[in-house]
Amino acid sequence: MTRIGVSDARDHLSEVVDRARYTHERVVLTKRGRDVGAIISIDDLKLLEALEDQLDVKAAKQALEESQGERVPYDEVRKKLGP
Repeated sequence: MTRIGVSDARDHLSEVVDRARYTHERVVLTKRGRDVGAIISIDDLKLLEALEDQLDVKAAKQALEESQGERVPYDEVRKKLGP
């Protein structure tokens, strides 16, 4: 993983994006020595989003298991909260 200052990345954006795109290198952007962002390939982003989705599904299933009998129908909630 490479670290590069935001201003350097801006000056060489095309090169930084190509490194992420073709070599899957992750480039961490820094500002005043602190990590502030990253440039990753679109494939890595899709993988990250798929992993997040899996974690969300797992958390939702766990919440449903823990709420046995404590569910409120949607229509009832909507009546209480309004349109």
